[in-house]
Amino acid sequence: MASYNKVQLIGNLGRDPELRHTTQNRTPVATLSVATTFQDATEWHRVVVWDKLAELCALHLAKGRSVFVEGRLQTRTWEDANKQRHSSVEIVASTVQFLGAPPPKDVSASSTASAASAAEMVRKAEAWAEIPF
Repeated sequence: MASYNKVQLIGNLGRDPELRHTTQNRTPVATLSVATTFQDATEWHRVVVWDKLAELCALHLAKGRSVFVEGRLQTRTWEDANKQRHSSVEIVASTVQFLGAPPPKDVSASSTASAASAAEMVRKAEAWAEIPF
């Protein structure tokens, strides 16, 4: 019998990505906490991203950023120090697309950048006005 394990979701990061490296061969792995909402009910998804994509997520994503995630479901089980068994369902991402603009890191810096880009657009418009057609 055939089987198919694929997950797609669009949501917002609840916190900044957490980047770690495996102990054995230093492979990058990032965990993302992604929230989705359906009819006023919020679901939180643990997303695991590996290798170069993990590094890119850690570099470019931040709390509040919207993402599209595609991957597969994986259940992990472990035993804690008190011999209690735990399990966690996570999404192992094969694709993470960054959606929308990144949230501003510093309000004063972003408003200064906006003012500078607006001034640059005015300067370019004035320069175009001087070109004879």
